[in-house]
Amino acid sequence: MALETILVVDDDLHIGNLLEEILSKAGYRVKRAYSGTEAAGILGEEEPDLVLLDLMLPGLSGEELLPRIDGIPVIVVSAKAGIDSKVDLLLGGAADYITKPFDTKELLARVAVQLRDGPRREKNRLSYNGLTLHTDTHSVFCGDAEVRLTPTEYAILRQLMRNPAQVVTKTQLLDRISLDTPDCTESSLKMHVSNLRRKLRTATGRECVEAVWGIGFKLAEN
Repeated sequence: MALETILVVDDDLHIGNLLEEILSKAGYRVKRAYSGTEAAGILGEEEPDLVLLDLMLPGLSGEELLPRIDGIPVIVVSAKAGIDSKVDLLLGGAADYITKPFDTKELLARVAVQLRDGPRREKNRLSYNGLTLHTDTHSVFCGDAEVRLTPTEYAILRQLMRNPAQVVTKTQLLDRISLDTPDCTESSLKMHVSNLRRKLRTATGRECVEAVWGIGFKLAEN
């Protein structure tokens, strides 16, 4: 069985080395990133099982990186001990929060809980109203026919299919797909969504994505 991979994002060499030693001895595979920008690059290429995230980072800060991490549990490991900071981060998407300095046994226990429960781990296949999206091959099918999408169109559809009953705001879309498609901007998003809607309409014979004026987009219910 493949080792579970944990991405450690911390610019403090001492803390990073300590975390790597603790996690490696516990049987995990460890990847390292020393800035938020470097972590974003790694997350754009591979998907670890868990992220340990410091907040005070060069480049992208931990607070800026957190909303861009989707489908992966994140434990914040930070010296910021204020209750308001913890609450904001937990509400902002963090799965857990550990204050530095930390107890080794407690850290490993919290890691084990997240890897055991892992509600954010994404299935390899998402399905909705006759559309099937395969996250392992980055492909989309309507029945047996493949729908050819650009990487940006695929990233938009994946985010909408992760939230099939919700309106996804333009800001949320841009934040969530930025790791995969950093070239997508607020001004170009409308064009990408328009192209996606046209391709899905051609494949299915119906409108699959609805625009919610002034807010964002959602999957059509019929």
